[in-house]
Amino acid sequence: MGIDRGIDMTAALLPEPAWPLVLLALIQIVDGILSLRPVSFVAKCWEDVGWPRSLWWVMSPIKFAAAAGLLAGIWIPYLGAVTCIALVLYFIVAISMHIRARDFGRNLFLNASGMLLLCTATLIFCFLV
Repeated sequence: MGIDRGIDMTAALLPEPAWPLVLLALIQIVDGILSLRPVSFVAKCWEDVGWPRSLWWVMSPIKFAAAAGLLAGIWIPYLGAVTCIALVLYFIVAISMHIRARDFGRNLFLNASGMLLLCTATLIFCFLV
C-alpha cells in the first residue's frame, strides 16, 4: 500500500563488512586490560567523573563482554548490531558524566567522543549501509 522508493530501510542481520567489528572488539579488549588494574590515566578519568571506586571492578567485565558480543555478532544474527547500540549508549552516558563533572578535557573530547564516533560509524557502516 505504501510508496516503494527503492530504498531498503532494514538493518542487516550480520555485519557486512565484519572487519570494523573485529577492530572495535580489539579496542574493547585493550581497554578492558587497561581497566583491570586501572592505569593512571584511566583511574584519573574515573575519579574526575566521580565513578565510585567500589564499582571500578565492573568496567573490565563490561568491556570484555562488549568485545565478545562484537565478535560473536559476526555469526549470530543481530548480536553485533545490538552490541554496537549498547556501546553507543555507553559512550553517551560517559559523555554525560564528563559534562556533569565539568570535565571538558582530553577524556571528553578525544576519548569518549572519539569512541562514540567510532561505535556509531561501525554501527552504520556494518549494519545500515
